[in-house]
Amino acid sequence: MKIKSGVRVAGGFLLAGSLFLGGCGYKNQPVPPDSVVPVAVNDLRYAVNEKGLTLNWSYPVKTIAGTDIQAISSFDLFRAVVSLEDYCGTCPVPFGEPMELPGGVTEDETKKVRQAEYTSALLRSGHMYFFKVRSRTSWWSDSDDSNIVSFVWHVPAKAPANLMAEAKDGLISLAWQPVTSLIDDRKIGDMGAITYQVMRSLGGGKFASLGKPVADATYQDSQVINGKKYFYKVQSVMSFDGNSVAGGVSETIDISPIDSTPPITPTGVTAIQSGSENKIIWNKSNEKDVAGYRVYRRLASEDKPVLLGEVKSIYTLYVDKNAPQGKRVYYSVSAIDQASPANESSLSREATIRD
Repeated sequence: MKIKSGVRVAGGFLLAGSLFLGGCGYKNQPVPPDSVVPVAVNDLRYAVNEKGLTLNWSYPVKTIAGTDIQAISSFDLFRAVVSLEDYCGTCPVPFGEPMELPGGVTEDETKKVRQAEYTSALLRSGHMYFFKVRSRTSWWSDSDDSNIVSFVWHVPAKAPANLMAEAKDGLISLAWQPVTSLIDDRKIGDMGAITYQVMRSLGGGKFASLGKPVADATYQDSQVINGKKYFYKVQSVMSFDGNSVAGGVSETIDISPIDSTPPITPTGVTAIQSGSENKIIWNKSNEKDVAGYRVYRRLASEDKPVLLGEVKSIYTLYVDKNAPQGKRVYYSVSAIDQASPANESSLSREATIRD
């Protein structure tokens, strides 16, 4: 709605003229019914890097009376900027006039709640920023204030370079080049200490921070599952005047941890002659990742055993239907896991047919 004449008051506009001040009897702005006032946004969040600021929040889907909201007409975004020299932790935040942002339907075609976004590269070094947001279903039915987010902006540090990853069994080791300069190429020196925030995504989904920033240019992630693909990126964080200033973000790297630990060697291997065949039996493994067993045979005249065959983990019996007759033979068994390629245990103690 385009307003040609009016003044701004808390929660909306007050029109000049007879609509609210005339014969209808209103002396102040009318109070909208609870059924049209959205609940306050409670998940306003921010991300800052060397390119600037990104704000995100969820569209409200309920009114304060609990009824569904199909669409938000607009958002009011409030901003306050305070020089660090003038900042007062106990003083009221000096928010200015809001910026009106377009709204829209509250859910997408998959019934997922929509996310609003605002970006800005117009930030001043050495200043503290505060943001809050209100939503409205019409020009006079705005919500209460959202949660307030704040951060300090300074010329940020460069992004970590040469991010590398090494996959191990249940572990991914990361390393990168330490950051020593700001994005304007000035050396950081005594300007502030640099730490690094490691971020991870499983399968290319949303990135999440892994704990708090670390001081060293290395990181070991042991909370991983072998065979899954993980994506990593690292952001530099500079401590400036007691505040954390988010810096550049590295390129993204992906890697999968590898299962390199073989199963336990099978026990209880026994060979039994049955007519012209030899039966080999062993104890079942209790390990969950055992996929099967491999059976080997060695003649007394041979130094190395030969693979006879492979059975699935549900079996603990193998029948050698082509056993050499009249010769001493030795049998051994190994276990293999579900990795690809499979890890194989060492061979069991040999068992032989006794005369």
